Amino acid sequence: MSGLVDNVLANLNSDQIGAIASRLGVDPAQAQAAIEHAVPLIVGGMAQNASSPAGANALNNALGAHGGDLSGILGSVLGGDAGSGIGGAILGHIFGGNQGAANQGLGQATGLGTQDAGQLMAILAPLVMGALANHAQGQGVGAGGLGGMLTQEVQQVQQQGGSAGGLLNSVLGNSGGLAGILQSAGGLLGAFTKR
Repeated sequence: MSGLVDNVLANLNSDQIGAIASRLGVDPAQAQAAIEHAVPLIVGGMAQNASSPAGANALNNALGAHGGDLSGILGSVLGGDAGSGIGGAILGHIFGGNQGAANQGLGQATGLGTQDAGQLMAILAPLVMGALANHAQGQGVGAGGLGGMLTQEVQQVQQQGGSAGGLLNSVLGNSGGLAGILQSAGGLLGAFTKR
């Protein structure tokens, strides 16, 4: 995994994963595996946005409202309704009109289903934004460096392969954009169940 993805995953302890699993109505092992797919997908969406100067500026401006203690961020998200709150708003900016396709692809690849996949990404989006804000501030990365930094993160995930890398490749490597995720979701589900 990459530094940013690893940072997010490292900040999720077994109790928090259990709370997410309970929210989704799945067992912790399935939640853990789904989280390991969702975080790179969110980072990949951010990288796509930050690939243009306007997108990088918008993301950089948004980071000012995030950051801080990641456990505290997750606690506040789990205490509220992530889907219609800050997480849903973040995903709307990241994926735009392709959010449904991203949810569906993640849901198929992980066995969560579209609705639970969307809820999982809404729970994780503020955590990923917080980790990115902390990372960017710690490294002194501004709008000009965000695109390159996020692209590097995505490349590391893609090079690792596996079903998370395949899911990301189908999103970012297809000229159809996020709709391409649906074409490979069936194969990814097979890879996911063999883990």
